[in-house]
Amino acid sequence: MKQIFTHTLGLLLAVTLVATEANAQQFTKRKQYNSVGVTLNAMNYFGDIVPKPSFASFRVAASRPNIGVNVTRRFAPRLSARASFAYGRITGDDYKAADQNDPDAKYRYHRNMSFRNDILELSAVGIFDLIENRNNYLKRPDFVPYVFAGIAVFHHAPKGLVGTGANAGSDTQGLTQGSYIDLQPLQTEGVSYSKTQVSIPFGGGVRYKLNKSFDIGLELGWRKTFTDYLDDVSKNYIAETKLTTPAARYFGHYNVRNDDGPFPSFNAEGSQRGKGNEKDWYIVTGLTLNYILAPRVKSPKFR
Repeated sequence: MKQIFTHTLGLLLAVTLVATEANAQQFTKRKQYNSVGVTLNAMNYFGDIVPKPSFASFRVAASRPNIGVNVTRRFAPRLSARASFAYGRITGDDYKAADQNDPDAKYRYHRNMSFRNDILELSAVGIFDLIENRNNYLKRPDFVPYVFAGIAVFHHAPKGLVGTGANAGSDTQGLTQGSYIDLQPLQTEGVSYSKTQVSIPFGGGVRYKLNKSFDIGLELGWRKTFTDYLDDVSKNYIAETKLTTPAARYFGHYNVRNDDGPFPSFNAEGSQRGKGNEKDWYIVTGLTLNYILAPRVKSPKFR
């Protein structure tokens, strides 16, 4: 997957640079324009708390809404730059995702972890249209597929759910069932990670011209992150003695499921808690409505 990502991003950047050089001299400032937009999306993630331990595994039912605003500047017949700010939530739940009859999911079934994570993202991407427009915004094509890539900074804060009923775990440590607790300060794996991270957004979409002022688009975008703690799960269990608060002990040791037999020893120090060899991703899919800000055309001056 890393090779596919690297090659795709490299090709996109190379094509963008070549197109920029070729088109810069042919697209006058009078044809450049700005637009503002709003997005309504579905948000999901790839990580440790998914049905299968693979990149392509996620629960559709775990999707949550994502909303955002953006500003786009068209510079050339195929090229635009977009700055966006968005808010969304990702979730995961072993109780609903892990199958106790699947050998690969056994430890995740007993792990019994659930989380939600609210993400604030500020991004800047370059957009490359697969159909060019050498005219002004009024004569833009009706239908345009495009690809994009860029960089983003996001703030996240994973929170764990103190389970209820059959999902309560073996010992709630006196915590209020049904409450969400901030996981990052607990260091459930003995690791201190930052809530502010960098990601690489990339993907593609299609844009449709509604009228002279509005475009609507459908977009699918991945976010390659450099953290394995969007879900607060990464590597191994640590010794219970290193978990100094009731909440840390619950999420780092006691939040386990033993309804299929005797309490297992899988949560002993050094036992597997997460995959540990892959970073987490999140994905955003949805609709964008853009309003084009008609450029001001200066009339020629006569003397």
